[in-house]
Amino acid sequence: MNAPARRPDAERNRNRIVEAARAALAESHHVHLNEIAKRAGVGQGTLYRNFPNREALLAEVYRRDVEELVAAASTLLAEHEPVDALRHWLDRVIDYAEIKRGVLAALQPAAWQDLVAHSQNPIEGALAHLLDAGKAAGSLRTDVDAHGVLLLIAYLGRLDRDTWDSTARPLMNVILDGLRRREAER
Repeated sequence: MNAPARRPDAERNRNRIVEAARAALAESHHVHLNEIAKRAGVGQGTLYRNFPNREALLAEVYRRDVEELVAAASTLLAEHEPVDALRHWLDRVIDYAEIKRGVLAALQPAAWQDLVAHSQNPIEGALAHLLDAGKAAGSLRTDVDAHGVLLLIAYLGRLDRDTWDSTARPLMNVILDGLRRREAER
């Protein structure tokens, strides 16, 4: 059974709440619902009508980021050559990973483990789509798979918040450079 359709203003409020929570998570793992309501320009009642508790809101932020990341793979491939599409997607992964860290730090282990379990296959599928396009174009190595690349990317989660901005993108560039197919391999 589908959820009833929301009024356009209610949907805008819900989206503003999620975006405010996402912005707050980018700044700190300590997110307070009253702060999010203020940032979103809504009252506490509106926030709680949409999200009965903090965990529900943070889970929605996480789910939306996963959906956007997965959808971006096909969009980027339609707009760019495979290596450039992968580069843009990996940039999004960095943004996603920063928010993911905030969500996981703020949730109880049982809640975040469920979220991560449900997001792994779609993300791996999106990455496989990008890698397959690069392999078919002859620009990416053929001896790597999405699961292995995700294992490498997972180490971003070990970066300190203080060094995130200066370290995450350079490390992702190392991963991308390692995925490129060299002339000698062609």
